[in-house]
Amino acid sequence: MSKTIAIFGFGPGLGMGVARRFGREGFRVAVIGRRPDKADRHVADLKAEGIEAQAFPADVTAADQLDEAIATIRRTFGDIDVALHGAAAGMTDRAPSTRAVDLAALRVPMTLKLHSPILMTRALLPAMLERGTGALLFSSGSPAHGVLPYLANFGVALAAQRAYVLQLAEELRGTGVHVGLMNIGVLIGDSEAERMVDEHPEVVPSGVSIPRMTNSELGDHYWDLYTGRDRTEVEIGF
Repeated sequence: MSKTIAIFGFGPGLGMGVARRFGREGFRVAVIGRRPDKADRHVADLKAEGIEAQAFPADVTAADQLDEAIATIRRTFGDIDVALHGAAAGMTDRAPSTRAVDLAALRVPMTLKLHSPILMTRALLPAMLERGTGALLFSSGSPAHGVLPYLANFGVALAAQRAYVLQLAEELRGTGVHVGLMNIGVLIGDSEAERMVDEHPEVVPSGVSIPRMTNSELGDHYWDLYTGRDRTEVEIGF
């Protein structure tokens, strides 16, 4: 029987790269994104490549919408075997500096990169624990070691997310549920961030050079993180 991967915060970069990689392995893909038109286009692209996929539009930061999407996925595909939280904000949501960070500047990054992953985990984990199998995967844009002050408000949120994911992984050790975090220090091919940088290179702080990676390559990294199950945290590009 085919397995299902649900990608929360699906986009043309990370989302499509992971969906294609898992789809080639026979996974059905649940596309969860805020905009139905974009989600439908992603599904059409995946189906054109022979991958079974369906759109489940939802704002992944809204608990009621996320819960309804998960319920609909279960009615459509059955159990969710792998969940990936890949939602990311626009580069223009980054505060200009760490000194400029106030409580208001933390609202978007904390909601997107900490609160939403917690909502996803709490909605999916009980069923995975009951089955004794599953995987919860997450995305970050901050390195495990070293400090990148230009991340400002997002650096604060990503540090909190990392603490949550690592603590979760430790608690779930031996349960059959794998937890993985990908620290991504590259511009992902076909992503909104790549498009923004190409159109407005000034959004990248002076002196900062960000390497690039195709979304297919990133998909391979996530597949290895899922299948290897020997590491909680993987870093690429830093």
